[in-house]
Amino acid sequence: MSSRIAVVPGSFDPPTLGHLDVIRRAAALYDELHVLVVHNPGKEALLPIAQRLALLEQSIQESDITGQVIVASWSVGLLVDYATDVGAGVLVKGIRSQIDVAYETPMAIVNRHLAHVETVFLLPDPAHALVSSSLVRQVSSLGGDVSPFVPPAVARFLDPGASRT
Repeated sequence: MSSRIAVVPGSFDPPTLGHLDVIRRAAALYDELHVLVVHNPGKEALLPIAQRLALLEQSIQESDITGQVIVASWSVGLLVDYATDVGAGVLVKGIRSQIDVAYETPMAIVNRHLAHVETVFLLPDPAHALVSSSLVRQVSSLGGDVSPFVPPAVARFLDPGASRT
């Protein structure tokens, strides 16, 4: 039997509880899961990629996520090039709304055409359906408490002076 390998790509700027939910569920579906921090030229980043990698690794370690999870980054070439390099036949994307579906569908079709890599869409846990990294960045920049929306490691990083339980 061949190994089932998947990639969960994203900017993860910063990682949210919604991201961890998708990672947790994808890790249960695949033998090996690559959580891939990618540079999105259409977005201005809050955190450098190295910081996002560190926060993801720490958040995954502190969570109940099990399985073989590899955190990496990719900034050169197509996403499907990374998938092909690691032997992944699937990209896993979290979908929060119809807007996400409209945005992700053309990319999924092109990725399948370019490299025979399928895309699987996972719907969010309703508790995380409205939370995005952009919203977290905005709330954090205005001094709001983001701890209900992000893993504890991210909350500590974004507001190191706040007391957390």
